[in-house]
Order: sequence, then structure tokens, then C-alpha cells
Amino acid sequence: MTKSQHRPLEERQANVIRLRKIIGQLNGVEKMLNQDRDCSAILTQIVSARRGLKSLSEKLIHGHLHHCVAEARDRKVATKELSELLTVLERYVE
Repeated sequence: MTKSQHRPLEERQANVIRLRKIIGQLNGVEKMLNQDRDCSAILTQIVSARRGLKSLSEKLIHGHLHHCVAEARDRKVATKELSELLTVLERYVE
């Protein structure tokens, strides 16, 4: 079963906009590769996409801590949410 979060609409919309920008950057990388463009230009675009993903990840982490951990209905739920987040963060920093 997939858990549903209850993030504010504005936050969800901002995250979707961030993701669309990242997708646009990656589509640009694909075009550049197909056009056999300069490696430095391609790598610059990849760096931008990575920064975008990092920013989106940080926003999601912050939101999860705020909405799921801090506002959990009891300590047991908060501990579970925090444990799940730590598991994901261990993979994130690898």
C-alpha cells in the first residue's frame, strides 16, 4: 500500500515545477548528446540537473520532517517516520 502525504497544495505545485525544470534540463542533455555537442557544455547541463535534483530532494526532506515527523499524531508514529527517512537518507548520501 502506498502512503499518501498531505502536503499543502502550494508545496506540491512548487515541487512539480522544480521537477519539470529538471526534466527539461535532462531532455536538453539528450539533445546535446544526439547532436554530438561539446562535452563541457553537456557536463554543465548535467551539473545544473544535479543541482536541481539536490534542491528538490532537500525540499522533500524538509517537508517530510515538518509534515510527517514533527506533526505525527504520537511518538510511535514519529519514530517510525523518522526511521523510514533515515533509511532513505542513508541511500541518498552514498
